[in-house]
Amino acid sequence: MASTAVAQRKPQERSQESVLGELIASYKGKPGALLGVLEKAQGLERFKFLSESTLRQIAEGMEIPLSQVYSVATFYSFFNLTPQGLHSIVVCRGTACHTRGSLELLETCLRRLGIQGFREDEANSVTTVDGFASVRTVACFGQCALAPVVQVDGVISSRMTVGKLTSALEKLRKESKS
Repeated sequence: MASTAVAQRKPQERSQESVLGELIASYKGKPGALLGVLEKAQGLERFKFLSESTLRQIAEGMEIPLSQVYSVATFYSFFNLTPQGLHSIVVCRGTACHTRGSLELLETCLRRLGIQGFREDEANSVTTVDGFASVRTVACFGQCALAPVVQVDGVISSRMTVGKLTSALEKLRKESKS
């Protein structure tokens, strides 16, 4: 009866564990199920990441080793194992973007957000202390002819400049205050 009561609750009232269980069941046995479950599970979390308990529930529910779930979650740069900021800024660091100024864009973004000590050779993402934004680097967006490329909250902008990036960051700050 407890599961019936959980199913009858409004979606926002159901526990994340219950929703994740239903999600796993809906994907079970389908091709690419693990990727789909990981993607949807990350979307369930307020801070857009996959916690250890979530990875464990997925492994158990899909009857696959936790090591396999973890391996997939760490292979794809889309998945986050640490809490992410309210906003997402992704800077392409591929060769074309690098030669057209993406390092300056990355450094400007970090400076404007008050992030210090980020070393691209040690990690590919960092989140502001206040949780306002996460900055991530990727090897390539595949839009080399339009370099440099930056993605802000899922919207890709090509031929990015320091001025356009600064404006985009200021806009995010203004919107979050209103």
